[in-house]
Amino acid sequence: MAETKQHNLRFATKAIHAGQESEQITGAVSVPIFQTSTYSNIKIGVKTGYDYARTDNPTRTALQKCLAELENGKYSYCFSSGLAAVHAVINLLKAGDHVVCSENVYGGTYRLFEQIMTNYGLEFTFVDTSDFRNVEKAVKPNTKLLYAETPTNPMLGITDLKKFGAFGRKKKIMTCIDNTFMSPYFQNPLDFGIDIVLHSSTKYLNGHCDVVGGCVITSDKSIAERIKFIQNAIGAVPAPMDCFLILRALKTLPLRMKAHEENTEQIAKFLSKERKVRKIYYPGLKSHPNHKTAKSQARGFGGMISIDLGSFSKAKKFCNALKIFLIAESLGGVESLVCHPPSMTHGSVPKKMREKIGLSDGLVRLSVGIEDVNDLLEDIKQALKKI
Repeated sequence: MAETKQHNLRFATKAIHAGQESEQITGAVSVPIFQTSTYSNIKIGVKTGYDYARTDNPTRTALQKCLAELENGKYSYCFSSGLAAVHAVINLLKAGDHVVCSENVYGGTYRLFEQIMTNYGLEFTFVDTSDFRNVEKAVKPNTKLLYAETPTNPMLGITDLKKFGAFGRKKKIMTCIDNTFMSPYFQNPLDFGIDIVLHSSTKYLNGHCDVVGGCVITSDKSIAERIKFIQNAIGAVPAPMDCFLILRALKTLPLRMKAHEENTEQIAKFLSKERKVRKIYYPGLKSHPNHKTAKSQARGFGGMISIDLGSFSKAKKFCNALKIFLIAESLGGVESLVCHPPSMTHGSVPKKMREKIGLSDGLVRLSVGIEDVNDLLEDIKQALKKI
């Protein structure tokens, strides 16, 4: 298991160079796509460092090193999807263990926990982690993991990372943060004492809507050893081409995230004054209940906005009227996307749970891309006129 080198380089430099030394034989600047399933041994018992592609691949190794450094971690492991990464973390537990989890998480995460992992003897309690008293009350003697998204998907709730990490250490409970919405450019949970950070690299890390992937990052050696074992044993690993594409995309992550946020701030300000918008969810607005917490632990507020238009009928008319924003699942791409979570990403979450967290049938989630913001604003304005 290779530990990454911790350079005193700034983020944009690490995004381009971390783990991406020139190829030794030819001097190729771009990390090659090692499209192979197996590797020849020098002789019996003597290996080059690689033996089978499920276990390791040089293209994947380069990506893992880069991601670890961007999250200020020591170890990183990539998976074939974000949910595969979540599954790897949950496999750190055993039957009889209890998890305290954000009640508003990605619908696929909720489905994995409630409809699959409970069959293997795991127990989950879902609470509003933006109020840390709920976390403290939910902990049981058998609690082994505190799991949260911050911001949450799609309600953009914020969990206090400092409190989350400190409480976990005090109680000797492992902590994990899904950092997908922020990306390591805006937020680094490990810096706040969190044990594990994970991403759906499908989203901002790749940013071009052409790859599905996930990653798990930690600085804890014992956790890293176990995640590496799970990665190899279960085998949900990304293809070399996928690793190459994500690695290439990381080079522009700082530029993309700046552009996402600049566009999103302008759109959020407009929507916050629009009378047809019943409620807006964006941590960058001072009206957001967790604005101060978000500002204290992140270097920006990201590119996601959710709005409540009051009814499914209005949400449907708005989405269908958009011309630049594409109706699609996923987020974080350079293209602007719009999603109706109740019928799309969070359709597997029971209606009662959706209502509890405020995820109404009128909720619309906007993944703001990096197109010209004036075109995006005009698109939103014309769509709002239709309702």
